[in-house]
Amino acid sequence: DIYRRYKKPIIILECGIGVDEKLNDNMSVDDDYRIDYFKNHLVEMKKAIEIDGVDCFGFLTWGPIDILSSQGEMKKRYGFIYVDRGETDFKDMKRYKKKSFHWFKKVIESNGEVLDL
Repeated sequence: DIYRRYKKPIIILECGIGVDEKLNDNMSVDDDYRIDYFKNHLVEMKKAIEIDGVDCFGFLTWGPIDILSSQGEMKKRYGFIYVDRGETDFKDMKRYKKKSFHWFKKVIESNGEVLDL
């Protein structure tokens, strides 16, 4: 609707999902829900470009690593990289790649052509 109204190129900004997550025994997070969320958005974006002729020149997610929410909380996780810290306990702050990290890397490398794991 925005593109049809203004006929200006668009970029998708601030796309993301916040979920309460924990590291698994493999020091990762199996976040298939995040992969599905982004995959569905990218499929619809591709339809808008190819079918509706929308001039979309980019897609940006929220932060690539887990960041504080707008409420200043770490309960919900948003990134492709898990940061080992709690609400008040900073722990070691190490970073761990989530399953979605490896998926999104393939999406970027294929310029959005490969959306499956």
